[in-house]
Amino acid sequence: MKQDLFMYQIPFCSFGGLLWLNQSTISTLQFFYTSSWRESGLLSKCCDAIAEIRAVCIEEIGVWMKMYSDAFLNDSYLKYVGWTLHDRQGEVRLKCLKALQSLYTNRELFPKLELFTNRFKDRIVSMTLDKEYDVAVEAIRLVTLILHGSEEALSNEDCENVYHLVYSAHRPVAVAAGEFLHKKLFSRHDPQAEEALAKRRGRNSPNGNLIRMLVLFFLESELHEHAAYLVDSLWESSQELLKDWECMTELLLEEPVQGEEAMSDRQESALIELMVCTIRQAAEAHPPVGRGTGKRVLTAKERKTQIDDRNKLTEHFIIALPMLLSKYSADAEKVANLLQIPQYFDLEIYSTGRMEKHLDALLKQIKFVVEKHVESDVLEACSKTYSILCSEEYTIQNRVDIAHSQLIDEFVDRFNHSVEDLLQEGEEADDDDIYNVLSTLKRLTSFHNAHDLTKWDLFSNCYRLLRTGIEHGAMPEQVHTVKEAFMLLCDLLMIFSHQLMTGGREGLQPLVFNPDSGLQSELLSFVMDHVFIDQDDENQSMEGDEEDEANKIEALHKRRNLLAAFSKLIIYDIVDMHAAADIFKHYMKYYNDYGDIIKETLSKTRQIDKIQCAKTLILSLQQLFNELVQEQGPNLDRTSAHVSGIKELARRFALTFGLDQIKTREAVATLHKDGIEFAFKYQNQKGQDYPPPNLAFLEVLSEFSSKLLRQDKKTQIFRIWPQHRNNKGKRKRTPVKSQPNTMCPV
Repeated sequence: MKQDLFMYQIPFCSFGGLLWLNQSTISTLQFFYTSSWRESGLLSKCCDAIAEIRAVCIEEIGVWMKMYSDAFLNDSYLKYVGWTLHDRQGEVRLKCLKALQSLYTNRELFPKLELFTNRFKDRIVSMTLDKEYDVAVEAIRLVTLILHGSEEALSNEDCENVYHLVYSAHRPVAVAAGEFLHKKLFSRHDPQAEEALAKRRGRNSPNGNLIRMLVLFFLESELHEHAAYLVDSLWESSQELLKDWECMTELLLEEPVQGEEAMSDRQESALIELMVCTIRQAAEAHPPVGRGTGKRVLTAKERKTQIDDRNKLTEHFIIALPMLLSKYSADAEKVANLLQIPQYFDLEIYSTGRMEKHLDALLKQIKFVVEKHVESDVLEACSKTYSILCSEEYTIQNRVDIAHSQLIDEFVDRFNHSVEDLLQEGEEADDDDIYNVLSTLKRLTSFHNAHDLTKWDLFSNCYRLLRTGIEHGAMPEQVHTVKEAFMLLCDLLMIFSHQLMTGGREGLQPLVFNPDSGLQSELLSFVMDHVFIDQDDENQSMEGDEEDEANKIEALHKRRNLLAAFSKLIIYDIVDMHAAADIFKHYMKYYNDYGDIIKETLSKTRQIDKIQCAKTLILSLQQLFNELVQEQGPNLDRTSAHVSGIKELARRFALTFGLDQIKTREAVATLHKDGIEFAFKYQNQKGQDYPPPNLAFLEVLSEFSSKLLRQDKKTQIFRIWPQHRNNKGKRKRTPVKSQPNTMCPV
């Protein structure tokens, strides 16, 4: 008995007390435990029915393999670790990956792991896409360790499977993938070459080649709208590279030396986009939108780094930006990106550093860009830059305001003269006359979006143009823009909501507008009609078009914007929360298209009001149940895919309540109360002796019952059978062995 107890307990104990044993004793113990592993069943416990036991066993096996690699680090034992990589529980897979990480960290153990790596490499790489984010992160770190030990162990296909994860919306996964990418592409392994390159600066420095590689990777990934995600993924592992703005600007400004390949136009555009993203990341010190739960409070060290980085980038780009704008002034895309940079400046440096001449150079280039371009993106960027530079808190405000006013004066004079010429010409006006009016009006419109142009009195000439067009029938046919009107209405409801009075602005109360139930219903109906539709039906007219796929993606993007606009009204308590039930019920069906938006809406509504959110969740399930009853009648096939779909949706909703039952107690109890009342709300038309028609809803409700506290379960049972509570103590009943009721949610 003692021997059996000893055999089972030792593998789980601390080994610190064994360090005094001599080598002979350790060898004897190794032989003893090699036999003990087989006899005690420790290895077989890796397949135990209880996940916690499997996790503990695999963790201890990893400890033994690392401490006594000569005896235990072989394929006879490693195969158990490999099999556990397929475990159905994320906790066990996580322990398995961490055990392997401890082995792969030791370079001396790589030869013994070679066969295991070849056999289970594909599984490890596939786990980088694990549904459990913690497991995926550790899988990526393990793949990185494998790469560090032997680059030949991973094929190009294996690496590419990890590369694309730098664009993941889940930041820990993306950061881990960024470390892998840094190790694979940006790590220098030749000390002599590194020492020689380190003496060079600018475009010929070590970072010059690495920046080119980063640009090529970005272009080859073909995800050009996600540069900010790529930069954020690499920020922790490649920060020195990403902050080398001197090298980036030299790559853009200087001509290539003899024998050096010049950057293409696409590469220059990509580099500018990446450079702007690195500037934003350094200045704001938080991930881009969609990466993270929001802005967190920076530590003192992080705050100091942020200030230092902002000063560094300001001092550099105050000088470099006018030169970059001068070189790329003809390229609308590049200019629009470059003009994003001033918003991250510490504008005080213009005065404290006596750099007003560089401010004049910047204003000169912006004016030149405005006169040269009519693209809305470029003009909006110029207008925004003027607005930032005109901030009253900085001493440069007067200098910028004078330049801005002079520019507006020129365009207003040009517009007035162009309108006079156009109206005098009448029907004989040529294309040049029309272009002069339109181009000037576009520029003024862009500035009007960010500046107050009231004093220039643009209304009179604009009105003359409209009146003349109406009188002569020159106005184009009115275009119906229903979706744009919906977006505009949502924005207006946000602006003139009850939050308008926050911050001591009670005087604005007359401007507050709260949508009535009728308007809320119309908004919800619009979302149902234009968002939750089959994409194939919407794009039938596009069939056969070469750009069909691109059109579908664009249509999906527009529908996502509609849903996001309406969801924002719910989150900010402008539309009643119960309207979200019609949104939540589509979570499973449209998960691939809108899952992230619906999940975020659910999270925000729970933060606002846990009880009301729980009521909304159960309401969405009731709506689906009612729709199913209307389609199939009261006698539902409980094994059908439709019923299973509702139960699966309920299971997903239950998972969102988390593990803290105390925190969610009241919300879960309220959810059960509403669900039980719904199940027993109506009587069967055949009579009281027949079960209620909605009784099957209890099966759906049972998905939430694991979230109930024990004492609350009794309360819910009494809610189902109230006579049990009323008759308690009235008469003595003969105890009968009860059978489990599959209809009861608890």
